[in-house]
Order: sequence, then C-alpha cells, then structure tokens
Amino acid sequence: MILKALADYYDRLFHDDSADVPPYGFEDKGIPFVIIIGKDGRFLNIRDTRTGTGKQQSAREFRVPLGEKKTSGSKANLLWDNPQYVLGVPKSEKAKDVKKAKDDHKVFLARLHKDLDGMTDDGVSAVFRFYETGGIDGCRQHALLSDIMEHNSNITFALDDEVGLIAQRPNVVERIRAIYEEVNGRSCASAISGEIDEVAVLHAAIKGVWGAQTSGANIVSFNDEAYCSHGKTKKDQGLNAPIGKHNQFAYTTALNRLLASENQRMQVGDASTVFWAKNPCDFEQDFHSFLAPPKGEESVSYDKIRGLLSAVKTGIPPREADLPFYVLGLAPNASRIAIRFWYDGNVKEIKERVAQHFHDLELVRAPHDPEFLSLFQLLVSTATERKADNIPPNLGGDVARAVLTGIAYPRTLFANAIRRCKAEQSVGFARASIIKAFLVRNARISKSNQKEVSMALDKTYDNIGYVLGRLFAVLERIQYKAQGKQNKTIRDTYFGAAASSPLVTFRRLEQLSVHHLAKMRNSNKKTTWLEMLLDEVNGLLPKEGYPSILSLEDQGRFSVGYHHQRQDLFPTTETTEEGEEQ
Repeated sequence: MILKALADYYDRLFHDDSADVPPYGFEDKGIPFVIIIGKDGRFLNIRDTRTGTGKQQSAREFRVPLGEKKTSGSKANLLWDNPQYVLGVPKSEKAKDVKKAKDDHKVFLARLHKDLDGMTDDGVSAVFRFYETGGIDGCRQHALLSDIMEHNSNITFALDDEVGLIAQRPNVVERIRAIYEEVNGRSCASAISGEIDEVAVLHAAIKGVWGAQTSGANIVSFNDEAYCSHGKTKKDQGLNAPIGKHNQFAYTTALNRLLASENQRMQVGDASTVFWAKNPCDFEQDFHSFLAPPKGEESVSYDKIRGLLSAVKTGIPPREADLPFYVLGLAPNASRIAIRFWYDGNVKEIKERVAQHFHDLELVRAPHDPEFLSLFQLLVSTATERKADNIPPNLGGDVARAVLTGIAYPRTLFANAIRRCKAEQSVGFARASIIKAFLVRNARISKSNQKEVSMALDKTYDNIGYVLGRLFAVLERIQYKAQGKQNKTIRDTYFGAAASSPLVTFRRLEQLSVHHLAKMRNSNKKTTWLEMLLDEVNGLLPKEGYPSILSLEDQGRFSVGYHHQRQDLFPTTETTEEGEEQ
C-alpha cells in the first residue's frame, strides 16, 4: 500500500509539466565539476558549479543517467561518476588505491563503449576522442583536481559551446531511455502494479531521513536469511520482494523528492515525515503549517489553523472531502529505514482530526504563550532539559499517529509531562495542554460519564487532584503577598511532593499559610479576598481530608488545576502589582 501510493504520486508528478520530475532512467544529481571539451575531444577546462561558501556550499543539480547502486566491486555510471572512474585518479598512492582506480576506470570506459558505441552524436564522439587523444592528462594537471579529490566529487562532461551536459543531448537521452527499457534480468508480475516487468534486484537509496546514513538507506532490503522466504536467500536480494524496476524507480524517486521538499516534509521527533494527496490540493501544501510551522512563520500558520478550525465547523468542500491523503513517518534503522507510522485516509478525515487535536489542547493561556502548539513544542516540553535529543525515539511517531487517527494520545507523553512538572517544580503551558488533552480525549474515547478538566478554571469541579492543584496555587499566592518576590517559593520546594503525596505536604503548607496571613495582617495588608478564596477551595475538599497519595491521572489534574488557578489570579498582559510575573 505504501509503495503503491508513492508510485502513484510519481505518476501524478510525471504527467504534471510544472513538477519536472526525472523520467525513467534518469535522476537529478548534484555535480560539482564539469569537464569542458571541444568537439574534437580536446580538454579545455573544468567548470566549478558550486555556490555558497564553507559548509553552505552546494553543487548545481543536473539531470543525468540513473546511477548504479554500488555495494561492492566496480559499477560505473554512464557519462558521470567520481574521479576514480572518470579519470582513473587514485584516492592515495597506496598500491591498493592505485589498482582500484585503474580497475574502476576500465569499468567506466567499458560502460561507455557498451552503451554508446555506434552513436552518431557530436557529444558522444567528443567523449571518446577525449580519452583516445589523452585529454585526461589535462584534467589531472588542472588546479581544481585537488578540490575534486578532497571531496571525491562527481564529475561529468559538456561541450564548450553548449549550456547543457553531453548526457542531456537529445540523441543521448533517447539512447538512455532505450537502454533502461531493456530486460536484463528475471521478469515477473510486480508486487506493486501487477504488471510484468524486470524485477529490481537492488532498490535505489532513500536519502534525507534524519539520523540515517548520509549515503542513503533502504525500505526494501534483505541482508539476512531470516528476512527471506519462498526458498529465496539473501543473495537473491530484491527477488524476495518482486517489485518491477519501473515501480521501484517510481516509488524511490517520489520518496526522495518528498524528503527533499520544504513544504511536504516535517520532522516529528525521530520520524522524518512526508505527506501528499492523490491529486493536487491546497491542504497538501498547508499541512506542515498545522503541526510543524517553519520558524518565524508562526503567525502565518496560526491564521491557517484558525481557517482550518472554521472550515471544519462550516463544512469541507465536496471536491476535497473524499480526496485520498497520505502521511508517512520514517525513522533510521542501521542501513535500513523503519516505517514509524502510516496514515491512509482522506482530506476530510484528517482535517477533522487535526482540528480535534487543537480542540483537545485548547487551554487558558498567558499572553506570551503560543496560541497553538506544534508537535515539536509538545514533545520537547516533556524531554529532559527541553532538548530534542532527549525525546524518546518512538514518542514522536506515537503522537503523530494519535493526531492522524484520533486514537488516545500515548500514555508515555502524559507520564513524561507529569514527570517533568515534578522534576522542574513547574507546570508550563505546553505540559498543562498535554495533560488536559490526554484526559479529555481518554474520557471521550471511553465514553466516560464523569466530568473532566475543562479549558479554563472550573470552580465547580471537585476532583481531589484538581482541587489540590488550585489550593496549591492559592497558597503560593498568599506566600507572595506576605513575603514579596522570593528566590525560592513553596512551588520550588514542595510542588512535586504536593502532587504525589499531598497528606504530609499540605499539612506543612497549611502551617506556612497561617504564618503568611498573620504577617500580612501585621503589615496592614488586606487578607479578606485571599481568605475567601482559600475557604472556597477548601470547601471542595472531601470530609476525610487530604489523601495520602494521588493516582497518575489525579497528578495530571493537579497540574491543570494549578495552571487554571494561576491564570485566574493573573489574567492581564501586565505583570502583577508587586512585579510578580506570571
């Protein structure tokens, strides 16, 4: 299903003139250096196509014949490759490197003759003359050779009076297309399309998955007998999953294009996530704005989210409602790629589920808190030291799956949010939103009749965890009114203990509050409104008093209750009258 959807996406792009995807038998490749030759084969120069400086330096991309999958031995690309193949220049003076360069160069020349002999094309003739007349010596003496060797850069050929490459000349393109259509191996029905085609033994590398090998990795790969079936061995490689070479080219080209895209790719934890629709639609370009807005474009994304929420209420246009939409999350796994999650639905479903996600997260906030939280902001708020590297490996995929399918948020996210609240002795808007979303979604899914936490302060909600969270916020406020701004408040000392073991902790806090209220009276400060608020919250406590411990869910409600009460105490955009910040 996944590979079929990707192959179909390639077909969609292939028939869209504005998409400009490589046709079968070609790929877009960064080529830093181009050897310029005359029609008589004379070496003239080496053109440097790189732009930028330092680590930002990048090579210009050219459309060239599809490269070979190089695992072991020598396999040459047609009309382009690294300097060992094209020029026979070794990486070092070591005997094994010298021999390897000679062997690779012979393979490169053999590939040229095998595929291009007999062509009547000025460019191809010039390449053959280049090697026959010793033009290669000019390249080896050129000043740019050291740069080429330092990075083992790809190089190719162009005629001096043409902008394009020799590999892009019309006659050469037609020959390459014909070569690609030749059958040189076993044929059978492709597992993707069912059409008879030559089986792709090795699949093209997938590049751009965060954390995977920079040279690329594979989704379809067999390197151990345990992965094989139907009498096949690991030596049979792709024959274990008979996918036609055209389907293989289509799905790998489409996936590599998506992973290189700015608009159809986002990072969710360790999952490199791509998305696309069966047919073009605005949602395809906007989807990343809802869950992973680019830095600096949050205000634009917020407008789009508001538009999404409004559209879901008023109704999705019929032309989009049933349009298939796909989301694929990929994670590194040694030399292969793991499927972290896969969503196969339609635009209507996913719009409704994304809108439900934001509705579940909706929580009263301070003016400096973001109106909408991205997936990264949610995940990093639960990580130690708020570092992305500390996000648990599977958590990003599990959260994305919950958003896309409407299932419960992972309990790990909920537990981590509570753990960080207690460890840092503070709640924070993102963590409070996570806890609230987890609780309300679970209640909805389980069809519970019990009342659950709301978006803002609920003075009638008598859950013990929620009430104790409110009470803690009131006691903290009393301390501030009595002592002013302190380097260390009761929150810094007692928050974690109060959320876990309230019986002992709140008895101590009660004693402190008596002292703080007395100090306010002695300083002629008004205490009436605080005492009334304290009585109001205490009135919601059960007759048996404080519990000895709170369950994990009630610890979550404690954090939400604390956040709600704090926001009710500090409702303005300004700092409080004594200078206390929210």
